[in-house]
Amino acid sequence: MDSHHVSVLLQETLQALAIRPGGRFIDGTLGGGGHAAAILQASSPDGTLLALDADSAALSRARERLSPFGARVTLVHSSFAELGRVAREHGWHAVDGGVLDLGLSSDQLADEVRGFSFAGLGLDMRFDPTRGKPASTLLNELSPEELANLLYRYGEERASRRIARAIVAARPIQSAQQLADVVAKAGGGWRGRIHPATQTFQALRIAVNDELGALEAVLPQAVELLKPGGRLAVITFHSLEDRIVKNFYRTESRDCICPVEQLVCTCGHRATLKIITAKPIGPTAAEVAANPRARSAKLRVAERL
Repeated sequence: MDSHHVSVLLQETLQALAIRPGGRFIDGTLGGGGHAAAILQASSPDGTLLALDADSAALSRARERLSPFGARVTLVHSSFAELGRVAREHGWHAVDGGVLDLGLSSDQLADEVRGFSFAGLGLDMRFDPTRGKPASTLLNELSPEELANLLYRYGEERASRRIARAIVAARPIQSAQQLADVVAKAGGGWRGRIHPATQTFQALRIAVNDELGALEAVLPQAVELLKPGGRLAVITFHSLEDRIVKNFYRTESRDCICPVEQLVCTCGHRATLKIITAKPIGPTAAEVAANPRARSAKLRVAERL
């Protein structure tokens, strides 16, 4: 049950959260437990952590890894979109910091049955296999137009219509490996070192798990849980996620969000955050060399006012 996942921007995240002994922290994307273990170590001897993950398999792996920390860590099987409810149920409030690492874990990619990787034998892609529809259902039931729109919206795939037609012509699509082959032939070949099916797989995973909707839902909940001076660190891996985080931080760092052409403020909005990272923090060359999956990671941090 060991995790093979390597946490991205780990030291940068720990530094950004200003972790101290006795602090209370939240990890909304537990994954392999790398960030969680580092937070618990840095907050020793009495810091505590509430950690969530929608993936029960990830939760099981992390439970074993985090067992030495005993009662200092509380693990919950839940999407971070329900963070507020989970926190209330477990008596968590006024926390010192929170982290959201939105990347797909190496453990999920390595599971051939789930279909996250291009060589996968299955085609599910759900973080929580008990909720929602699997990717195979979308691929085999959506119209060509619906598929094309999905690929363009969530994958920013310029060849979305051509790829959608190829998928429909190849139905039934039964494995990630089959899907990757179909997309590779229809999408125009490799783009440098990037597999031609990368954006298609991204789009399907986002749609299946409503990842953008969940991100939009969790950000205000996370801020509400922070005490003054508490910090929120979010690691994104593509422009759609990063744009949501950047715009949320920007909005919540302003007292007025009325249209610029409006002379008198009527919104009543008051800033809740101070932006700590004027520009996102990226991985070092050494980290990318050791872990190529880190190349697109961006860390944005804000502090509760």
